[in-house]
Amino acid sequence: MNICSMCQIKACGENETNKFPKNCPSMFEHVNNTNELYKNEEDYKIAKTAALVEKENYCKMTRIEEIIDFCKRMEYKKIGFAFCMGLKKEMETIYKVFSHYGFEIHSVGCKCGSISKEFLGLNKEDQIHSDRFEPMCNPIGKASYLNECKTEFNILVGLCVGHDTLFIKHVEAPITILAVKDRITGHSPLAPIYILEGYYNSKLFGEK
Repeated sequence: MNICSMCQIKACGENETNKFPKNCPSMFEHVNNTNELYKNEEDYKIAKTAALVEKENYCKMTRIEEIIDFCKRMEYKKIGFAFCMGLKKEMETIYKVFSHYGFEIHSVGCKCGSISKEFLGLNKEDQIHSDRFEPMCNPIGKASYLNECKTEFNILVGLCVGHDTLFIKHVEAPITILAVKDRITGHSPLAPIYILEGYYNSKLFGEK
């Protein structure tokens, strides 16, 4: 088992190759061979640009500012947004911000297509609101739309767990994530981790 998350040596961060622990992923041939993959023109440019954005904006810019800077450096013109309709108000502001910098924006909400959840074999009692029509989230539809728009870069805003999985699986252009959904924490999913020693310990380490 290879568990970087529990490693206390962290030799990879110091280039101390002689200190790599047993079964360290850095020692695996397929990891070392990935250097060849960076010779792909797009992958090389993304990796280099990301390193420059990190260096020049480290602890200076918020994530949305870094995404804008990254897109400008990559010379992207056509940006796609896949967002949750529950964050439509936020998305309107995001649209204004990115438009301000001259990007051509193509945005698509999660309920596109207006497909009933019954399509998934769900009954009314399986819906959040059982007394009305409830459309399913359509991440594959969102991906197909942005593929059709031929966006150069796509940004996720608040997609549900699983719906983001399908979008990432089916979309063609590179992506990043501006915000992930967490209704309880105001879309700050690490909040329970930060308070794990107190109130949230019993909840995260409760009954399996």
